[in-house]
Amino acid sequence: MVTTEPSRIEEPEQPRRDKRMSLGGHLRELRKRFFIAAAGLVVGMVIAFLISGWVIDLLAQPIVQIAKARGDQDIALNFTTVASGFDLHMRIAFAIGLLISAPVWLWQIWAFIMPGLTRKETRYTIGFLGAAIPLFMAGLYVGWLIMPHMVVLMANFVPNDQGIAQFYDYATYYDFVFKLLLVIGVSFVTPVFLVALNLAGVVSGRDILKGWRVAIIIITVFAAMATPAADVTSMLLLGGILCVLYFAAVGLSMLFDRRRAKRDKAAGLLPPEVS
Repeated sequence: MVTTEPSRIEEPEQPRRDKRMSLGGHLRELRKRFFIAAAGLVVGMVIAFLISGWVIDLLAQPIVQIAKARGDQDIALNFTTVASGFDLHMRIAFAIGLLISAPVWLWQIWAFIMPGLTRKETRYTIGFLGAAIPLFMAGLYVGWLIMPHMVVLMANFVPNDQGIAQFYDYATYYDFVFKLLLVIGVSFVTPVFLVALNLAGVVSGRDILKGWRVAIIIITVFAAMATPAADVTSMLLLGGILCVLYFAAVGLSMLFDRRRAKRDKAAGLLPPEVS
């Protein structure tokens, strides 16, 4: 008697841990994760507050350099209220504390959403974070290198005449530095989003490559806006790095497309080639 094995029907991939949890359970879990992340942030802010004075000295270095170059004592970081100094320390403590505590709150976010992800989604998420975090840190570093040149260069447009004093309001100065670092850091992560869209099947590597002219124009405009017009070196540095990251994303996307095409061909999902 000949027996045949029943054909296997592929089932959709299920989450790694299919835990049935009530809405109240989800809310309790979210509250727990939130409190742990908040505690990590507080600890990070305490550590950052201890070094905030040193960070302020680093931030003020371009201003000190301008004052020495002009031999003018009327160029300084200006604090206009009683609590201005403490406010600046707290701003710096929050920003650096957020970075220091990133492993804690990122892990809490991951631990909350991971049980609902499939194995494939988990791999993609790990790969995305593994690429995005170092690139974001690299963007912060490049922005930190560019920032002093921007401050010094823009100060040259202030008339160096008698009776003209140049004071930098602490809040405006801090916002300028913070937004500059944040924008450049996020721009470094943009290629990772392109690769993520490719993996999701939204756009192919060839489609990304076709827009290289538009991409270079956008990168050039962004680099020119993020750096002073007269600081060509900083603009070329930032634009060059972003171009390299863009074409790296194109290469990875085309590699993934090729692997996907081979897999589909082996599974018989592609139409036969016409000779």
